Amino acid sequence: MSFSPVFNNIAEIPVSALAYIGDAVYEMQMRLHYLLPPRTAKQYHQLVVSQVRAEQQAHLLEKLDLTDFECDLVKRGRNAAGSAPRKVDPRIYQKATGFETLIGYLYLTDRDRLDQIFTQLISHIDTPAPL
Repeated sequence: MSFSPVFNNIAEIPVSALAYIGDAVYEMQMRLHYLLPPRTAKQYHQLVVSQVRAEQQAHLLEKLDLTDFECDLVKRGRNAAGSAPRKVDPRIYQKATGFETLIGYLYLTDRDRLDQIFTQLISHIDTPAPL
């Protein structure tokens, strides 16, 4: 039994669901990234939160070398973004949703490409975007 589901028709998955999965995958990746050296729970939390904020995700999206298909997918995610939380600029929230959509799609369809994306991001994730 595999814990990684296989989707025969990825087109049936709503863009909002791809973003939902992408959010979880990206947060887990950040948790793994900061796992060593050992820290307190509060330090882990602060480091991870600094990376999963919409502002940082939007910033990181601009650093990626994406294919045309991936750019289109990000646009679909950006356009499908719901209303932004009050403290977040709607344009930033849309970009972050596009970023999460890309991560979710690649998690479900192309783990090798997802690894390439995370490798591209590694040099940028320790510098949170300015507030």
